[in-house]
Amino acid sequence: MQIGTTIRAHRLQKGLSQGDIEKKTGLLRCYLSRVENGHTVPSLDTLSKIASALDLPIAQFFAEDSLNKQINAPRLSDEELKFLTQVRRYSSSLNKPDREVLLTMVRKFSATASR
Repeated sequence: MQIGTTIRAHRLQKGLSQGDIEKKTGLLRCYLSRVENGHTVPSLDTLSKIASALDLPIAQFFAEDSLNKQINAPRLSDEELKFLTQVRRYSSSLNKPDREVLLTMVRKFSATASR
């Protein structure tokens, strides 16, 4: 079980940066990075703060493969997760017609790339 990897996956799924978690918890970004990369094991108190910032029950970090069951999707690379996080961050301010235009553009790019 890799709690740090689970924390990172939930954070990215919610479109949050380590800085966002730092602001919500008071934990330093460098500490969060060490936790996510498995260099530091957080205390239960720290896990509780992180869980609260992610709006998750603390037990979610201990559930076996909880994130994959929750989203029922294939695993994405860190690069793909970062890209999707950026898209989510910027697209949240778009109105519905603009989101549809963006989605149409992505479909066209994808169709062109697969040729």
